[in-house]
Amino acid sequence: MASPTSRTLDQLRKEGYLAGVVERYIAPRKMSIDLFGVLDIVALHPAEKTLGVQCTSGPNVASRIAKLQAHKNLPILWECGWRVEVWGWRKNAAGRWILTKHEVRDD
Repeated sequence: MASPTSRTLDQLRKEGYLAGVVERYIAPRKMSIDLFGVLDIVALHPAEKTLGVQCTSGPNVASRIAKLQAHKNLPILWECGWRVEVWGWRKNAAGRWILTKHEVRDD
C-alpha cells in the first residue's frame, strides 16, 4: 500500500516538479520530524514558487492545517516566498485515490 508521501511525490513529479522528501524518521524514538517542523516534501518548479507540502490522509487534513497555522516557522516560509499546502488523500467509493489540495495562506 502506497503512503500519502509516495502518492504525493508521484503526483508532484507528474505535474513537472522536482520533489524530495524532507521529513526524517528517528527509529529509536519511533517518530518522524518534519523539515522546519512543518513540511514533509519540498518541490521546485521553474514556473512556480517553492512549494512545501504536508501530506496526510483525508480525515487528518484539518488537523494538519491547524498544526501549520499555529507553527512559528510558517510566517518565515511565507516571507521567503514559499507556497505551503496540505495534500490529503482518501479513497472514493470505487476504491480510487482522490487528492485534495489546501493552500495554507496568511489571510
